[in-house]
Amino acid sequence: MTLIDEYPDYFARFYDVIYHHSRDGIDNKFYLDKISGTHGKVLEIGVGTGRLFIDALTSGADICGIDISRPMLDVLKKKLKPDQYKRISLQNIIDFRFENKFDLIIAPFRMFMHLIEKKDQITALNNVYSHLNRGGEFIFDAFVPDLTQLIKGIDNMTDYDGEYEPGKRVKRIVTTRPDLINQVINITFRFEWNEDDSFHQKEWETPLRFFFRYELEHLLERSKFDDYQITGDFYGNELNQDSREFIMICRKKQI
Repeated sequence: MTLIDEYPDYFARFYDVIYHHSRDGIDNKFYLDKISGTHGKVLEIGVGTGRLFIDALTSGADICGIDISRPMLDVLKKKLKPDQYKRISLQNIIDFRFENKFDLIIAPFRMFMHLIEKKDQITALNNVYSHLNRGGEFIFDAFVPDLTQLIKGIDNMTDYDGEYEPGKRVKRIVTTRPDLINQVINITFRFEWNEDDSFHQKEWETPLRFFFRYELEHLLERSKFDDYQITGDFYGNELNQDSREFIMICRKKQI
């Protein structure tokens, strides 16, 4: 089983300030609308620091969340009341277990792309399937590969530079080294921040598996899922030459 390494504590620390800046307004409404339209239990896989989870819970959703990173869950836990701690747990998509089943399971923001090996991808899909009620859906997303970036990679690109607290700044620099044969993008994140009159710098490397359309279709057709739909954005539009997203909606039959 090959999984992403646990997000380090400094990644979790700055996650909210970076991703509320870069992702809010892109996928929030899509996933939160799906959650609000679900009358039963919901599970978020890769819940992280609760970017979607907190809004869903505040809106009254019966939602649970799992993640493989303890530092990310530690950040999320600080946002929850003690009686809600039971809603989150340290588990992974491949072998998570719950006594109950769910009407909706989501794995937002590239979570599925952290599964590098084919066998883990199929095992994960089937594990999700087994935790869905009849008529339930599993939704995840992946990006459509940018062929130019796959060939050239990215060299020391600053994707965030701003304040994380008044008077304190954090910068994140990204470098990628694509492995075309194994369909993996090896990503290096470098964090630079000031604190207590000192300058800090940390680097973290992690692989990300990229997919193409028919590969995703073949994976789903090999899994236990009964039906699926692929759209090209978070607004339900069909895939086309300008699509930047694969939105995978996988269904378990009602009967």
